[in-house]
Amino acid sequence: MDNWDEVRTAFQVARLGTVSGAAEVLGVHHATVIRHIDAIEGRLGVKLFQRHARGYTPTESGLDLLRVAQATDDQFSQLVGRLKGQGDEVSGELVVTSLSSMAPMLAPELIAFQQLHPDLVIRYLTGDRLFRLEYGEAHVALRAGAAPEQPDNVVQPFLSQRMAMFASKSYVEQHGMLNGVEDMQNHRFVGADNSESRAPFERWLRANVSEDRIAFRCSDRTTAQEAVQAGAGIGFFTLWEAAGHPDLVQMMEPKDDWTATLWLVTHVDLHRTNKVQAFLSFLKDRAKSWPA
Repeated sequence: MDNWDEVRTAFQVARLGTVSGAAEVLGVHHATVIRHIDAIEGRLGVKLFQRHARGYTPTESGLDLLRVAQATDDQFSQLVGRLKGQGDEVSGELVVTSLSSMAPMLAPELIAFQQLHPDLVIRYLTGDRLFRLEYGEAHVALRAGAAPEQPDNVVQPFLSQRMAMFASKSYVEQHGMLNGVEDMQNHRFVGADNSESRAPFERWLRANVSEDRIAFRCSDRTTAQEAVQAGAGIGFFTLWEAAGHPDLVQMMEPKDDWTATLWLVTHVDLHRTNKVQAFLSFLKDRAKSWPA
């Protein structure tokens, strides 16, 4: 790319969504912003934005530019900090992603970290989609299961998620306690709607009870846990999740077969940035006090 000013302008328009917002941040006239956008779209031969009355919405190509430019911006910010002797500054955006079921664990820690660094903007992205670190979609990802194998990622083991079976007190009052594996056919269970789920505890459940015993099925663990708490059946919680719900009754002890490892994943280009290193150190330290 011959003109980095145009890239920087497109990045700010994609980030802020308006020409006026980008112009204010860049310290230029709004006409300059429009001229830069028109020029870069003409040079690339693609539309980066959909224009509408409320502003500019990135197209798929515009989102690609945003992700790469965000990662580049982070690296330049880190370089400027080192050159100015401000290597310890933690500011800008920190983007963290995880499964939504981890939100009760992570959200309080993200808030605590932000309180230590008030100039930091936190973006916490949850869902089943794997956000692509190589495109700058996130700085830190927490992932469960087998170790991630994407190239150029730095992968560190974080925690072992010990799982146990729980039910609500209302379920126990109606159906009684679970008396071992041999008693499972006499109970109702909450499980994944996807019979191909890779979660080790879900595979174990389907191997030990008939399909009709999994009477309530969900597409995500957060909903499944809500169903267990409402009395739909017996389901799985990590020990740290169950610790926050005094109405739950443990129905079976944790098994090694159910344990899943949580991994901390960062991209090699951003792994050594101040905010990523500061957050990783903070999270590892805080995790020492979580229920095992």
